[in-house]
Amino acid sequence: MIRRRVVVSGDVQGVFFRDTCRRVATEHGVTGWVRNLPDGTVEAAFEGAPDAVSRAVDWASHGPRTALVDTVDVYDEVPEGLAGFEIRPSPWRANP
Repeated sequence: MIRRRVVVSGDVQGVFFRDTCRRVATEHGVTGWVRNLPDGTVEAAFEGAPDAVSRAVDWASHGPRTALVDTVDVYDEVPEGLAGFEIRPSPWRANP
């Protein structure tokens, strides 16, 4: 099992990125989470078999049809043993 965290920038909020990400990850047997960040990026963590996680990371490089992905930063992390795949709340700051 491996874990990759990605931060995706571009026109990636308000284009069904998170919901499509959840669906794609679930279809590939990948666990983890996805959320919008205050700076307009989307962050996701993928855990699972190396080939399945690679497919999820590859998908994030283009996202759904309505997204315009500019960059994807990928970070290797220690797996946490997550169950399922969830859309997490955005960590919006109360006073920016």
